[in-house]
Amino acid sequence: MEPIDPAYGTVPLLLIAAASIAVLLALVIWARLHAFVALVLVSLGVALATRIPLDDVVPTMLYGFGDTLASVGLLVGLGVMIGRLLEVTGGAGVLAGALISAFGEKRAPLALGVASLIFGFPIFFDAGLIVMLPIVFSVARRLGGSVLLYALPTAGAFAVMHAFVPPHPGPVAAAGQIEADMGVTLIVGLVLAVPTWYIASYLYSLYAGRRFYLPAPAEFGAAAPEDGAAQEGTSGGTGGGTASKTAARTAPAADTVPQGAPRLATVLGILLLPMVLIFANTGLTTLSATGAVPGDALWVQALVLVGQTPIALLITTLVAMVALAPGRFSSNYLEKLANDSLAPVCSIILITGAGGMFGGVLEISGIGDALAGSLESTGMPVILAAFVIAACLRVAQGSATVALTTTAALVAPLVASSGGLSTVDLSLIVVAIACGSTVLSHVNDSGFWLVGRFLGMDVKTTLRTWTVMETLLGTVGFVLAALLSLVL
Repeated sequence: MEPIDPAYGTVPLLLIAAASIAVLLALVIWARLHAFVALVLVSLGVALATRIPLDDVVPTMLYGFGDTLASVGLLVGLGVMIGRLLEVTGGAGVLAGALISAFGEKRAPLALGVASLIFGFPIFFDAGLIVMLPIVFSVARRLGGSVLLYALPTAGAFAVMHAFVPPHPGPVAAAGQIEADMGVTLIVGLVLAVPTWYIASYLYSLYAGRRFYLPAPAEFGAAAPEDGAAQEGTSGGTGGGTASKTAARTAPAADTVPQGAPRLATVLGILLLPMVLIFANTGLTTLSATGAVPGDALWVQALVLVGQTPIALLITTLVAMVALAPGRFSSNYLEKLANDSLAPVCSIILITGAGGMFGGVLEISGIGDALAGSLESTGMPVILAAFVIAACLRVAQGSATVALTTTAALVAPLVASSGGLSTVDLSLIVVAIACGSTVLSHVNDSGFWLVGRFLGMDVKTTLRTWTVMETLLGTVGFVLAALLSLVL
């Protein structure tokens, strides 16, 4: 949908946005209203307050909701099946044990983050996080301590790769808008992504893991109760608990108990399969755009199709069933396992969709555009203006990709009129936009609800952990990009 002509000026629109966020937080935190209902209610209120035509109110709400579900629903559904199969068959434990043996117990969070940086190169944030979470939970149950110690480096790795590095859609679109070289942008993004992740995600996780204690869910997708909050200052680090305290669950019937865990090679093959398929998709798409391969060839189109994230995860789910189930499960139990794995994530999917609804209403109402327009002619340096505009758009409407692509379009004329910008400078501006679009993930961001619910966090704890980490990622990344622009 196209944004409507704003009914008010910038200041009233921003006041409506601020009031809507305050009301939403009050409903969820203090009134204890279920997050899904609260998000739908506040989305309706914003649509009415910004005077979206009454005939367009419901379509506007469904636009954000449906768009988010279209991108998240399939990924979560298929990803949680893969994760549950890896968990129940012992595959997650096999990989967790291999990581601990290779890196040591004290470096387990670092190992998970490094693995996620590698997996995050071609795989989008949502899909990568969901596939890696069973391994994260398995390590957390084995070593003890807060699950945040292990989950934040993983989530941060996928987040920074998704924002900074092509072939992810945000940096690709931004680089195209300001005519930055894609290869240089990829190199610059990688060079800045790794130290940004280490400082803002890995080092922060060591603090957050000590400050906020959250046990690993007993089962993948089984989130904590709605009113559950983290205990502060009770975690003892990587050795502060035992698996038996958090891993209790009802065992399957005797005739369906897995007969031995899968080999490490099998587990790695399942995890790498979607990465290979998606990487082939992005590689062939790039090559066909440059004319290196015929884009209309059937074999190219077929490989591009199977490399689309939903199709890649569907293929991986089928391969996981064939590779992991025979000899361990009966076909009846496999069907039950797949069905039961979806039940706990229904709430996560709906809440995530409602978060997208809220962000969509804020976008269509013109709040983001009004804010960006007021900042566009401030006279700031290009790289700073790019960061500030993207950050304001991110806060206003929630979607990092929308903030990134919209900011790129807004600053493109400014970039074109600025003389003396090198190829590296253009790529650094792309990274600055990405950094701004990363900061301050909060209640209008579907990713906020996805991470919070999978880790079993209430809203306050998610704000104090995930939001802080995302803000650190964006801020540290921008500082590094700005310093590099001064040097080069």
